[in-house]
Amino acid sequence: MSTNHKLSHSQWSSKIGFLMAAVGSAVGLGSIWKFPYMTGDSGGSAFVIVFIISIALIGFPVLVTEWLIGRRGQSNPAASFRKAAVANNTSPAWSLLGYFGILAAFMILSFYSVIGGWSLNYTLKAGINAFGGLNADATGKIFETMLANPTEMTLWHTAFMGLTALIVAGGVSAGIEKASKIMMPALAFILLFIVGYNAINMDFAKGAEFLFKFDLQRMQEVGVGKVLMAALGHAFFCLSLGMAIMVSYGSYLKQDVDLLATARTVIIWDIIFSLAAGLAIFPILFSNHLDPAAGPGLVFVTLPIAFGQMSLGVVVGTLFFLLLTFAALTSSISILEPIVEFLEEKTPMSRKICTVVGAVATWAVGVLALLSFNKLSDFAVFTIHKNGKDIPQGIFDALDYTSSKIMLPLIGLGTIILIGWFINQESVKRELGLDGMKWTIWQIVVKFVAPIGIIAVFLTELLG
Repeated sequence: MSTNHKLSHSQWSSKIGFLMAAVGSAVGLGSIWKFPYMTGDSGGSAFVIVFIISIALIGFPVLVTEWLIGRRGQSNPAASFRKAAVANNTSPAWSLLGYFGILAAFMILSFYSVIGGWSLNYTLKAGINAFGGLNADATGKIFETMLANPTEMTLWHTAFMGLTALIVAGGVSAGIEKASKIMMPALAFILLFIVGYNAINMDFAKGAEFLFKFDLQRMQEVGVGKVLMAALGHAFFCLSLGMAIMVSYGSYLKQDVDLLATARTVIIWDIIFSLAAGLAIFPILFSNHLDPAAGPGLVFVTLPIAFGQMSLGVVVGTLFFLLLTFAALTSSISILEPIVEFLEEKTPMSRKICTVVGAVATWAVGVLALLSFNKLSDFAVFTIHKNGKDIPQGIFDALDYTSSKIMLPLIGLGTIILIGWFINQESVKRELGLDGMKWTIWQIVVKFVAPIGIIAVFLTELLG
């Protein structure tokens, strides 16, 4: 195992800086946008409970293994996987996990930036009280009008990608770490303010009950299998696993960082932010008699109705979409990083040039993705069969489905199998500082529980 970083390879300047960057990567649109609507769609508290169990049994070990591979390799994700394999006398073809992870990051950032642009756009709309007194039809019309306007979406997509690139170009310490130290406390403050406002002015008790009071009947109505698989899948996605991010972040880690303790902290904070997002959204919905099962449109169509009706709606709405933008940015900079690290190590280009190249390339694919809502709305990359229906996948949906539903779980599965079955277990035991019953539990989870869980999610999604 290598213990010395290359002199040219960056490092986090502090443990707290790395922790904030890692938490920021996890607490993105997945926690603030996706978690609430998935909770609403999947039975409320039942989804929350299964999600927490899943993130502990599957998310935790995969997160640790990605950091471990990155720290050992101290290189871009593809090189780190190759070094881990070669050092343990197994096939260098394991490096494909790193290459596919970088490709997944590229695909995800392309459409993620489009949604980040929506958030920026809605921050401005909320600030000028564009939602004042509107009903569901009117807020839906605003969203539909935006989707139908490629120029407007390209403008905001460009602005969001530009902010992302500006931060990443600054480097690991002066760029990502510094930005995370500013945005994460700001994100926490805004979220705390909205939750506090809800506790005083909204139906906080009903929102909390929806999140925390287990209701088996609600779970059965949705479908037990659907709730289980949705929670398992989201637990994997929300920690930024399978897209080379945490391998890349791990490559900047010093040897004195306790991977298990740090992973526990990241997961705890991700759960806290996710639950707080629920408490920031559901009390507002219930107070305004709105449907929590509104799906992906929950944030951009349903919530604006409430912001337009409530006292201090302009303030709360603006802060909410600013919160969403900060969350999206803390994740987008982490998604761009493995792409930039790979280019920086594989080419003679400077970090700034590598950032521009990576950002422009993902931006261009993102433009194609946003065109699938308007100019290319009739174009389908492929069709999936789900719930007895054939569903055409435009460019945006195809990027999402291929990366999130297929690539991420397969990359995560490969990573956990590599660590559990092909890497010298004594070296892992020493590096993680485990012994006795703790080591036995780790072995059971890594060798059996996590792989079986990931396979179940993958097959359910693929065959569902």
